[in-house]
Amino acid sequence: MRLISRSRLRLGAAAVGVAALTATASTVALSTTAYAGPAASAHTASSTAASTVRDVCGAAKAGYDRCLAEVRTDVHEGLGVRGKAAAAVTGHAAALPAGFGPADLQAAYKLPSTGGANQTVAIVDAGDDASAEADLAVYRATYGLPACTTADGCFTKVNQTGASAPLPADQGWGIEIALDVDMVSAACPQCHILLVESDDASSQNLAASVDTAVRLGATEVSNSYGATEGNGIQAYAPDYAHPGVAIFASSGDSGYGIPIVPAAYSSVIAVGGTSLTKDVSARGWSETAWGGAGSGCSAWIDKPAWQRDQDCPGRMTADVSADADPNTGPAVYDANPHDGTPGWGVVGGTSAASPFLAGVVAQAGNPAKFPNASAFYSPSAAAGLNDVVGGANGSCAGDYLCTAVAGYDGPTGMGSPNGLSAF
Repeated sequence: MRLISRSRLRLGAAAVGVAALTATASTVALSTTAYAGPAASAHTASSTAASTVRDVCGAAKAGYDRCLAEVRTDVHEGLGVRGKAAAAVTGHAAALPAGFGPADLQAAYKLPSTGGANQTVAIVDAGDDASAEADLAVYRATYGLPACTTADGCFTKVNQTGASAPLPADQGWGIEIALDVDMVSAACPQCHILLVESDDASSQNLAASVDTAVRLGATEVSNSYGATEGNGIQAYAPDYAHPGVAIFASSGDSGYGIPIVPAAYSSVIAVGGTSLTKDVSARGWSETAWGGAGSGCSAWIDKPAWQRDQDCPGRMTADVSADADPNTGPAVYDANPHDGTPGWGVVGGTSAASPFLAGVVAQAGNPAKFPNASAFYSPSAAAGLNDVVGGANGSCAGDYLCTAVAGYDGPTGMGSPNGLSAF
């Protein structure tokens, strides 16, 4: 990666419409030092109202990243196992919690329920979630997924050096961690899960944790966090480039604007977001661009040869997408009382889409196919992707930079999974 020339930088700024972004009241406040997170007015009308959603992580200071999960504040479904498995505890089955479960997501994206047993999906997050394994057990029991525990070798939790102890202090990312492990489980129930907990949310420690995940044998790595691109971002690019291992990162939850890293690194698969709903179509589901999904034209990172969109001279995000809208989000279980109201909730953000798609690649068993996102841009991948058309994540006069159009677009990339053939 090299810095783009000053003239290219000016073109990149024009491409994201900085003047328009700063001139309208409906835009996100953009920082040159840390990703400031979503503002309610940045989302389209289809997004969850500000009064019913909150960011799991607050604004990050310079040199730090923030997690990108968004949790519904109007959904509190209580504690404990649900569904048929509840009978073992209460003597009778209980209704499934609100939000999409694994069977819903597998149906929406035509995914098998088995496969990936030889894959290890790593999740990189900041700080410890003491209840992560116990919460995962509740989620998987509720939906009839096989157990995934430390004892059976399926689940592993380590610190950023790869040791099981000491684990770092809680950094307030518990809901993010629960979302991540639940989404890997939904996409690939037989995959192994490796949770690497960095000491804190500094960009340096998160990057080091990615290296640790790869060293410990991860075949896919998901990163549901980011910081606004700017001077110095190239320092951590090598930590997100591991040929043979598919590296995913959320594209952001503030709509169209300045890209975030690690998603903008050319070795990373940048994951955008959709709004997913059931309907009566032949597919049985419909998708549009989620108004909060991150997209943008990099002023710092060169355009990869495999990315050929015309209006952005640098790296464009996103590459591919999946459900991310909190209004249409998955059910997630987090019983940690430090994370707000404990128990079942509905969580969204591109934080949901990144681990889910890491699980899809693991399900297909082809991580070496993705040293970057180039495979998704191949004509042969088209049949294996749902081309998402409709919806926008900002104002760009209908351009693909912020509007879901036929073919490539910023909010949803090349589309969402339609089976495993593209993965």
